[in-house]
Amino acid sequence: MRSTAADLTSRTTRITRSFATTGYAACALAALWLAYLGVLQWSVVRFRFSIVLTLTVGAIGLGVWLWRRTEIRSAPPWLVPVVLLASVAITWAVPLFSYLRGGSLTAALTVLTVVGVGAAGLLAAPTAARSRAAYLLAVVGHVATAAIATIGDPAPRIDVWVTLQQASDALARGENFYDMNWTNSPGIQDAFTYLPWTTVLLAPGRWIGGDVRWAIAFWSVVLFAGIWALAKPRPGDEPTTACATALRAAIPVTVLVVAPGTLTQIDQAWTEPLLAAGIVWWAVLVRRGHAWWAIVPLALACASKQHLALLLPLLLLWQPFGARRAVATGALTGVLIAPWFLASPSDFVHDTITLLVGFHPIRFANTWYLWFLNEHGITLPFWITGLVVFGALGVAAWLIHRRQPAIDELLRWFAFVLLAANLVNKQAFYNQYWLSAALVAISLAVPAQARGTNSRPIGHKMRASEAEPRSTS
Repeated sequence: MRSTAADLTSRTTRITRSFATTGYAACALAALWLAYLGVLQWSVVRFRFSIVLTLTVGAIGLGVWLWRRTEIRSAPPWLVPVVLLASVAITWAVPLFSYLRGGSLTAALTVLTVVGVGAAGLLAAPTAARSRAAYLLAVVGHVATAAIATIGDPAPRIDVWVTLQQASDALARGENFYDMNWTNSPGIQDAFTYLPWTTVLLAPGRWIGGDVRWAIAFWSVVLFAGIWALAKPRPGDEPTTACATALRAAIPVTVLVVAPGTLTQIDQAWTEPLLAAGIVWWAVLVRRGHAWWAIVPLALACASKQHLALLLPLLLLWQPFGARRAVATGALTGVLIAPWFLASPSDFVHDTITLLVGFHPIRFANTWYLWFLNEHGITLPFWITGLVVFGALGVAAWLIHRRQPAIDELLRWFAFVLLAANLVNKQAFYNQYWLSAALVAISLAVPAQARGTNSRPIGHKMRASEAEPRSTS
């Protein structure tokens, strides 16, 4: 029999080593977060090899984290305030692309500064009340920033905003926005490259407030509310406190609100917050044992943008959601987009598939595809880019099938696959890369599972064959 002293020493050593590893991992994550978002702010609208390299290092770091499965459940108390303050400093110091000028630009940057500095002060010595206050400060600050950007720049010169505005008008008239030419678009003139539910979910912002960016701000608040709901403990989670719960929600929301480049994303009407909102509420419903209902927000997200289809093969292999629900998600997505496809199949396929596949590379897309093209005049063949994308998807699928991870790790696998696809794409910009960062931040809100708890959704009723055998002695 081992001695009690030896057991205690061994246990103490393991705890100390675990804390040291967790602290190191948290610092590494913070450094990568700042570098990744910092170069993304700089990337609009310029191409630099150093940007591509930094984004690739971020992808490698995420891959190492997923491979090693390091749990980040604690961090030095100074770390979150430093990240928030550094995010504010980067926002001011690094070249920022925005159509805002003069007082509007100063006002928006001032609001972001107040949020970053205020949240840093509140989270330096967090309590439940201070964490809730930091969360609310961030949400209100984001709404204020969105309002300043929308009012201060009423007509941003980007085809995304023009097409979303005019597609919303077409939807109100009952017209097919895949069969339209756009007026005064600085880019694409004759195609709507999003899936239709981007318009459906953003059109109320145009109809009520005159600008789709009001709806994007609304869906951002829905995203933040989802993070708060995701942070709440459920049966099967490790014991927690009110302070820890509020802190798990406050950290992702505050770092997302003041993330470098946020103002550009708001101003340009990029729609990734809508996708993140759908994914986070899918995760909330799965954790609450409503996995069938979780199909709805996920299908709405999939019916809004094409690349989320990459996530469905992963969900096929993740037992808490399962193959039937993954297939049902794909089927519901098909039902949601069917009216526009049936109205004009050729226009729909042209706008959402053919045009994008054949579209010319955009010179300031910071990807390896553009690096080979810009620097060496080499057009990467599809088999190379496909090898990277499907290789990342295959590794993720294999490990998800083998490990059946908790939902926080699954969200990081989503981020990894999307990030790998972006890095070899012809077109990948701040907003696509932002979604991967957002999924990583969202994953940090999920409470730790109690030891020995598997990944089946909360509320799942075990069959008799799944129950633990009882001793009869």
